[in-house]
Order: sequence, then C-alpha cells, then structure tokens
Amino acid sequence: MLFNLLSLAAGLALLTLGADFLVRGAISFANRLGMPPLLIGLTVVGFGTSMPELLVSLQAALAGSPAIAVGNVVGSNIANILLILGVAAAISPIPARIPNLKRDMTMMLVAALVMLGLGYWGVVSFWLGLAMFALLAAYLAWVTRTDRRCMTDEEAELVVKLEGWKEALYILGGLAGLIFGASLLIDAATAIAREFGISEAVIGLTIVAVGTSLPELATSVVAAFRRHAEIALGNVIGSNIFNILGILGLTAIVVPVPVETSMAAFDIPFMVVMSLALIALILIAGRINRIAGLAMVAVYTGYVAWLL
Repeated sequence: MLFNLLSLAAGLALLTLGADFLVRGAISFANRLGMPPLLIGLTVVGFGTSMPELLVSLQAALAGSPAIAVGNVVGSNIANILLILGVAAAISPIPARIPNLKRDMTMMLVAALVMLGLGYWGVVSFWLGLAMFALLAAYLAWVTRTDRRCMTDEEAELVVKLEGWKEALYILGGLAGLIFGASLLIDAATAIAREFGISEAVIGLTIVAVGTSLPELATSVVAAFRRHAEIALGNVIGSNIFNILGILGLTAIVVPVPVETSMAAFDIPFMVVMSLALIALILIAGRINRIAGLAMVAVYTGYVAWLL
C-alpha cells in the first residue's frame, strides 16, 4: 500500500514537472519558428498543460481501464470549474474581461454537450474521435483568424527563446517525465482502487482528475496572486474544450473508449450543469467574487464526498 501511495505521488510530481518543462521548451521552439504569441497560447500552451490528461487517458485506455480515461476527462473538467476557479476566485475575484469570452464559453458548452451525447451513445469510436479532433482544429483555426488583437502582457511573456540544447532538453525531458509519470499514476491508481474496492471510474473522477489538473491549478493560483485572475478563467475554459475534443478525441482515435453507464447517468450531466452555472454566473454577475469562489470549492468538496 505504501509503495502504491509513493508511486502515486511520484507520478503526480513527474506529470507536473514534465508539463512545465514541455511547455517551456515548446514555447521556445515555437518562437524560433516565428509563431505569433496568440497561436502559441492557443496551441502550444493549451496542449502542453493538457498533456498529463492526454498521456493518462491514452495509457489507461490502452491498459484496459477506459473508466479511468473517461473519468479523467470528465473529472478534470469538473475540477477545473469548481476547484481551480473556486480557489483562484477565493484568492482574488475573477473579472470577466477576456476578449471574445462569450464565444469561448459557447464552445466550452458545445464540448460539454458533445460529452453528454457520447455518454448516452455509450462509446467513443474512432470516427467520433476523429470528428471531435477535427472540430477542435476548426475552432482553433477560427479563433486564430478572428482574434487578431494587440499583444497583452500575458502573451508577451510567451516570447521566450532558450539555447538550442536547453530547448531540446526541456522538450525531451518533459515528454519523458509525462510518459513515465502517467504510467506510474495509472498503475498506482488502479492498484489502490482494487485494494479498497473503489471503482476505477471514481479514481479517475477524483485522484487522477485532480492530479492531471495540477498544471492548470498552479497556473491559476499564480495568476490570482499576481492579480491577473482572469487568466485562470481563460485557462479553465480552454482546458475544458481541449480535454473533451482533444484529449478524448485523440484517445478514441487510437483505441475506442466505452463510457460507463454510471458516469453517463450522473457525472457527465453534473459537468454540463456546472458549465451552464459558470456561464450564467459570468453573464449575470460579470465576475466571480470570493464568496462564489468559496461556494464552488464547497460544492466540489461535497461532490467528491458523495462519490467516495
């Protein structure tokens, strides 16, 4: 048992460090190629912070644990909205001052409804996965064409160039950390689930989901302390879109992913409701204040307690 817990902690640490290294190296490489900061933020950073979810979901599906793969995606989206935004808002109120926020929130809701449909369908097949990834690619292309605005301070921070050997070391080291960390996390989580009689779906929805969301959590907390809490909102919305259309889509392209009935009956609808609640809060109040943030963390705590 102790070995599994240590493996779980080591896997989470490697995923977090690996994602950070990969993003740093990839940003440098993208700048070397002359990519604009906006496109780097949407693609390199977006995919980079979602790499833990991708590696974990992919390895779980290949290892015959599809419940962990789907639970990781659904649980990460729930944790992003309630835990990550809740903690960030409790530190510093989150204003809704992101350009084209309504467009991106609409896409997040579309992705959530796609997940709801997949839950009722019962399986994410190769063709469905391909269609999901194509939808994500079309969305990114649309955003890149229509969102040509002045560079913000946050985008300016993306202009980073490392020496060639450091760049390669960061990218290769980050990928190695992600792959090895994902393997450790899946093996340990599966073993713990079996030892305590907890379903793999619950493990995926809780421990694995929160663990793979650590890059988003770290980014959001740092942004909140710097009084740029709106970055947390954009980070969460983008991550939720990537998780469903990109992570689950790519996983299904490699291997079909069945969706458990229990998740389709409660967890996926709960994710859709929380997405709607977030959109309603932003449209009505125009911000997420500290009280709302604390309430979101309380709801997430109750959700996890109910699962366990």
